[in-house]
Amino acid sequence: MITFESMMSIGKSNLQEAARLLSNEDIALLVEWLSLKEDNLRYQAFLLLQHRSSQSGDVFPFWDTFRSKLKSDNSYQRSIGAMLIAENAKWDSVGRMEETLDDYLAQLNDEKPITVRQTIQSLGKIAAAQPALCGRISEALMKIDVSALRETMRKPILLDILNVLLEIRKTRKTEEAEGYILSALSGETLDKKTKKQIEALL
Repeated sequence: MITFESMMSIGKSNLQEAARLLSNEDIALLVEWLSLKEDNLRYQAFLLLQHRSSQSGDVFPFWDTFRSKLKSDNSYQRSIGAMLIAENAKWDSVGRMEETLDDYLAQLNDEKPITVRQTIQSLGKIAAAQPALCGRISEALMKIDVSALRETMRKPILLDILNVLLEIRKTRKTEEAEGYILSALSGETLDKKTKKQIEALL
């Protein structure tokens, strides 16, 4: 069974393999440890669960735990909930993502810019895993008032939004999203180099 010591001895390059070897007991313990106050322990538990979720559906049964984190008073917990839900969206064949989406999208208005960014970035994974939700995801992203954000956050958040819209665009093109992308390319938030990179993806 996993212990704090054995978990913390796992190096970055071994996380994938260590995640593959987790037992169901280990997974349940790691989910518990996500609530620890000790940053390093909590983060390592998160990384192992993130890797395991990319490989297997046996973290999916903890969906409700991750969903409850979306409403936590702690921004780290909200981010953890968002990212682990996104990792497990591909294992959802019973509509859990659809019923969770409103709570999830509420994080686009989070007080912490880093949580907003992690939520937007995670929506790209959800869109890829659950194409039926792409319309609601696009709509919510395009409603974000980038101009109301702190100036230093405008470019990174707009870029996060565009990356998700470009991901969705591969399977679902809409006039609204096309207009949004073109408007971003003609606006002043992005620099010339970034605009060229996005144009290359179109």
